Amino acid sequence: MSNRTTDFLAGLLIGGLIGAAAGILYAPKSGKETREDIGRKTEEWMAKAKDEYEAAVERSKKIYDATVSRLKSIEDAAREKAGDVEGKVSELAAQGKASLQDNTGRLKRAIDAGVEAFKEEKGKTA
Repeated sequence: MSNRTTDFLAGLLIGGLIGAAAGILYAPKSGKETREDIGRKTEEWMAKAKDEYEAAVERSKKIYDATVSRLKSIEDAAREKAGDVEGKVSELAAQGKASLQDNTGRLKRAIDAGVEAFKEEKGKTA
């Protein structure tokens, strides 16, 4: 229960007890009538407390349902973003692999050309 509801119920109970005590002390009624009044008031307070409790439970259920719904939405959005990121990572990895293979091939050709040039120069001076 929220603090407001708890505070309200506590105030209701304390106020009711004070009112009952004052009523008993100043009532010009017989004991039987006073007991009946107390019984009636107790039933009224219990009914009010029950109504407040049920209202608090209903509010709690609504808040819970709204929270669950919101969390599901967030989860769905997170899954979608994760899928997007995974796709982008795969795409970048493929691009990086292709670029690495291309650069490796170019480097190998450059080295081969350098070796050939070295052999030609060596052959000319020999």
